[in-house]
Amino acid sequence: MAKQPPLDVRGRTTVITGGAAGMGADVARQLAARGARIALLDRNPDGLAAVAATLDGTGHTTHVIDLTDDDAVAAIVAEVEASHPRIQALVTCAGSSMLGDIDQVTMAEMRWLMDVNLWGTVNVTQALLPALRREPAAHITHLVSIYGLAAPAGRIPYAMSKFAVRGFTESLRHELERSTITVGAVYPAGVKTGIILHGRYAAAIDPAVAQRAAAAQAAMYHTEPADAAARIVEATVRRRPRTMIGREARLVDALARVTPTHYWAPMRRPLRDAIDTTTPVR
Repeated sequence: MAKQPPLDVRGRTTVITGGAAGMGADVARQLAARGARIALLDRNPDGLAAVAATLDGTGHTTHVIDLTDDDAVAAIVAEVEASHPRIQALVTCAGSSMLGDIDQVTMAEMRWLMDVNLWGTVNVTQALLPALRREPAAHITHLVSIYGLAAPAGRIPYAMSKFAVRGFTESLRHELERSTITVGAVYPAGVKTGIILHGRYAAAIDPAVAQRAAAAQAAMYHTEPADAAARIVEATVRRRPRTMIGREARLVDALARVTPTHYWAPMRRPLRDAIDTTTPVR
């Protein structure tokens, strides 16, 4: 497929899920500074209002939504389309995490995370496709994770959801290759958004142990959300199919390619404290 020209975001709308905090908020600010109109989607009304107040320009809207509710997604997308006649891009930043080994997590907990990370992404993407098709050029950016490239111990629900988002993104890219819509996946590593600290952990885990494991992983994160957002914005405007964020992402990607069945051995040691959800706090 020939390289696509970049998007001209001025005066056109980007829809951003998970826009009330973290990378979603920074993506919104940076795109608004380029002249884009923004439709912010999130379940947190106070966070949405706070972020909207920081956006340059006018015409931005906020929409409180549960992305796992099919009827709510349909209603909100209709609301977004009514306010924004030219929807050019979708960036899906909404998601959560979960700690716990397979013996600790329940089926209900795993289904909840799949609903949030996978089905929420699929739902809003499918609902917005008609609006995106009306533009002469449009792009979809899905945030995946390095755990959509390599699956760690102690993160089975999260890795399952992110591998699934990766598969959805790649298949969708191929389905739309003859259309005006391009599709890209972004693989962040170690972004200091607080997702691991504010995510869920299996109810079977001692909360103090879960907090220790989450803090151990958070301590390994080095990339600032604004820096990650700049890469996401550039990937969206340039309509890139695949973007790595952070040195760790490039390393994990290379490791999984070189040794697809043995990449866990070199990953295990640096992640030791972050994957141990069974040892009592000392």
